[in-house]
Amino acid sequence: MVKAKTSDCRAASGMALGVAGVVALFLASVFTGVTADTNSDDVTALNTFYTTLNSPSQLTNWAPQNGDPCRESWLGVTCSDSRVITIKVPGMELNGTLGYNMNLLTELSELDASNNNLGGSDIPYNLPPNLERLNLEKNNFIGTLPYSISQMAALKYLNLGHNQLSEIDAVFNQLTNLTTLDFSYNSFSGTLPESFSNMTSLNTLYLQNNQFTGTIDILTDLPLTDLNVEDNQFSGSIPDKLKGISNLQTSGNTFSNSPAPSDTPPSRPSPSRNPSHNNNNSSPSGGRDSDNGGKSSKVGGPAVAGIVISLVIVGALVAFFLIKRKSMRRQHGVDPEKNEHLSPLASGKIKQLRPIRSFSLSPSGNELKKNMSMNLKPPSKIEMNKSFDENDSTNKPVAKKVNPSSIRATAYTVADLQVATESFSADNLVGEGSFGRVYRARLSDQKVLAVKKINFSAVRDHPSDFFIKLVANIAKLNHSNLSELDGYCSEHGQCLLAYEFYKHGSLHDLLHLSDGNSRLLSWNSRVKIALGSARALEYLHETCLPSIIHKNFKSSNILLDDELNPHVSDCGFADLIPNQELQESDDNLGYRAPEVSMSGQYSQKSDVYSFGVVMLELLTGRKAFDSSQPRSQQSLVRWATPQLHDIDSLDQMVDPALEGLYPAKSLSRFADAIALCVQPEPEFRPPMSEVIQSLVRLVQRSSMGAGLSSERNSYRFDGSGDHTF
Repeated sequence: MVKAKTSDCRAASGMALGVAGVVALFLASVFTGVTADTNSDDVTALNTFYTTLNSPSQLTNWAPQNGDPCRESWLGVTCSDSRVITIKVPGMELNGTLGYNMNLLTELSELDASNNNLGGSDIPYNLPPNLERLNLEKNNFIGTLPYSISQMAALKYLNLGHNQLSEIDAVFNQLTNLTTLDFSYNSFSGTLPESFSNMTSLNTLYLQNNQFTGTIDILTDLPLTDLNVEDNQFSGSIPDKLKGISNLQTSGNTFSNSPAPSDTPPSRPSPSRNPSHNNNNSSPSGGRDSDNGGKSSKVGGPAVAGIVISLVIVGALVAFFLIKRKSMRRQHGVDPEKNEHLSPLASGKIKQLRPIRSFSLSPSGNELKKNMSMNLKPPSKIEMNKSFDENDSTNKPVAKKVNPSSIRATAYTVADLQVATESFSADNLVGEGSFGRVYRARLSDQKVLAVKKINFSAVRDHPSDFFIKLVANIAKLNHSNLSELDGYCSEHGQCLLAYEFYKHGSLHDLLHLSDGNSRLLSWNSRVKIALGSARALEYLHETCLPSIIHKNFKSSNILLDDELNPHVSDCGFADLIPNQELQESDDNLGYRAPEVSMSGQYSQKSDVYSFGVVMLELLTGRKAFDSSQPRSQQSLVRWATPQLHDIDSLDQMVDPALEGLYPAKSLSRFADAIALCVQPEPEFRPPMSEVIQSLVRLVQRSSMGAGLSSERNSYRFDGSGDHTF
């Protein structure tokens, strides 16, 4: 009996201990966060998103690290099981931009960040791939529509209205589920993409207040019920099928009143036809004589003769007066071939001429067309996109002085920057480039800047005026992948530029300086740096008016922030210094395009070549020119180019620091892009917009984002802990 009681007590005691253990484990998991309700990739993406939004206080329970969005019910976040399915944060006065790894949110169906202050840069290319609704209306996004939108087959609603977007890089072949598209109030130009016709479910389309040109015939077969194309530059006729739309708004264009040739038989000849849009109801060409009840409108022979004689007489009189005027001007010592009011223009006036697409010339306008052709015709191979300051530097009159008060940058005093740099001490020297030394500066408010002392020894006259013009040009540049100008100083003969300081240095230092620290750049990081740098050059070449040629693009001019985003420096003033002043040095050996070495003339295509060299550095980990290598391997381009299309040789070329951690297909496509950029002939090199497309497609097709979490700890900065990408 006693033995039985003892056994029962032991059993009860063991059960109690078991329950207590389970409770203890449960409480430990709750309070230590061992288990989380949210998928780890979703947490990573939201952490990054919160950081790129500058950690706003409006998002009360969001966090820059760890956290559990689903269990903690983060503001604006909705979950299903462990996955984030919607993010809705409209009208919250958020600034910053979207995270670079939003593609990790593979279950996200809706993203609404409308009516905020996001942007100031391109929309990131790594958008959530399975979105059904994307609303970024009323923000400040600029530049190009990202190619990744092309891949969102599930997308039903896309609203990018009221931004500053200017180019469409996406195609719309896969967007067959899209029902609503809003591109209104942007800066899109050019004709509508042919791929618009593939959006077979589209019923609402808003394109108003842009600069679209051409016709709207491409929209004819779409099931539209709501179409607004107001205030563009559309022309031609409105197709009859579109006229039947219940809510159609077309004012503010130059549409003709005649019916579209593709829908009804024309009663009179149409000024232009697009055969691809004619249907079976179009009338044959023989029907053109049916105007005016079939009566033929013919001009008699005597009338024609009279017109011809009149034209001959008028032409003779005009020729007589022109010859007389020429002879009189020669007597007064004036060259009649020089149109004085069109002689070299100041740069500000040229800016106004660049957007001009066509001219409506008066009878005496041929001379105007002749004189302006130097600025409007396509450039030749070597002179391609040469800056306007270069073209007219010899005879250009003194430009109007820039008012410093109009410059959007802080005007520092020499005393401010002397104190901040400890009198430009050697201890604060962080580098020396082609245009001067760079010093680290800490202001009284603890803000850290990089101060560049510009050496203007080559500028003979009025260096202070030249410098103010330089600052004004740089201050106008605005792109997330350019080094940001904070301020300047122009007093007591000093010419100083103050930039944001990037403490992790340049790409050159990261790749080539061996300081004992493990600074391994993952493959994804290298592609990211290449893409960001390409976007910076595209902005300079294709967005700025007049276009800007960098002339000094190299890895030491690519600075990296905490998240390994590239920021290209030395932008905006290379074109103001004559070509011959940029002498070849050890620092830029290997980056110059062949035509620059031969002629000294820079172009956009010479920048593309230099970009290809930087891509080679990212691929191989080698310097652009390395005198320590055997002679046949000193020039990186000469050594690497023959091996770019040999897969076995390519594997041998890859930077050993990568330790084989890269996708083979991604590597091959990266090499293909390099091969195009470093071609000897400039005319065969692609523009930067095409380079960007190839890099974006590389990212999309290789699904590189899926491997980000596994590479999270592959990059360590000395003294600052782990930095994840």
